[in-house]
Amino acid sequence: MAFAEPLQLQSGATIAGYTLMYETYGTLNADKSNAVLICHALNASHHVAGWYADDPKNVGWWDNMVGPGKPVDTNRFFVIGINNLGSCFGSTGPMHANPATGKPYGAAFPVVTVEDWVAAQARLADRLGIDRFAAVMGGSLGGMQALAWSIMYPDRLGHCVVIASTPKLSAQNIAFNDVARQAILSDPDYHGGDFYEHGVVPKNGLKVARMIGHITYLSDDDMAEKFGRKLRSIAEKGGAETAGYKFGYGIDFEIESYLRYQGDKFSEYFDANTYLLITKALDYFDPARVHDGDLARTLAKTKAKFFLASFTTDWRFAPERSREIVQALLANRREVTYAEIDAPHGHDAFLLEDPKYMSMVRAYFGQIAKELA
Repeated sequence: MAFAEPLQLQSGATIAGYTLMYETYGTLNADKSNAVLICHALNASHHVAGWYADDPKNVGWWDNMVGPGKPVDTNRFFVIGINNLGSCFGSTGPMHANPATGKPYGAAFPVVTVEDWVAAQARLADRLGIDRFAAVMGGSLGGMQALAWSIMYPDRLGHCVVIASTPKLSAQNIAFNDVARQAILSDPDYHGGDFYEHGVVPKNGLKVARMIGHITYLSDDDMAEKFGRKLRSIAEKGGAETAGYKFGYGIDFEIESYLRYQGDKFSEYFDANTYLLITKALDYFDPARVHDGDLARTLAKTKAKFFLASFTTDWRFAPERSREIVQALLANRREVTYAEIDAPHGHDAFLLEDPKYMSMVRAYFGQIAKELA
């Protein structure tokens, strides 16, 4: 969907002539009351569920959550996934042509925030004639967007579903993001963000950035169970061995092999400038900042009902962060359902098939469906 009208960004910049990629699932009912917006996390996109006839391996990133008979049941709900501005999966971003120069934006693409994304999503909803969502839902960075929806457009959503998220990043989280960005910025192939014109990609920087990020998505218990201190097979490593090690700076341990595989794969499909943009949007998110850090005051104008879920082993966005949101909502007498789920998978648990988690989301959306009936 193309938009000609300029979008005013929080930074003071504007962007005009932009396009948003989106995907829908299910059928919008007659009064357009059954729409659910799914907001995506860092490296995801508008492709929330299902697969394409010409690319059956390209399964939507939340396919276990969204679809016919699934917790967010597309037999009942009309689900929309939108690729955010600045992304690299079709919506206007750094790799697209800057109308002012005719060349790719590169690092000149304006800085965007969670609130900017929400404003753009609201415009797309307007075009579809959807005045109010039955629910806005997201995990991690997507949960930040859902929370921002409840603050910015309190009359436009009935339910706000925030999974494994936070009201703002901790200093530790910002530090991890900055180290990842520095890996990209210091790659000689980055060329100040204009690597497109040089016909190269800062793959090493992207690879390291992804490795750093991926460590934070897993719990120590999950890593120990999957990899422990297991070594790669002798056949794979080759060369002289002593006590199972190949002494040097290559890949000895299975966890090293896994992280490098994830980094290599990521560097093949993700855009470096997009990574910088999105991690900065994560860092900047702090809606309570305008109320001197008072989250209760920030959430005072919300009108939605809330469902929040966190995972005990998620140290990136720990349960304490979700409880902060819950307490601020209760201070405003909002209706809140909160689930703190004992799952071993760390932050990535929000994408996985934990039966307790899935059953709670299913039950909650079942109640939303009853309200619409």
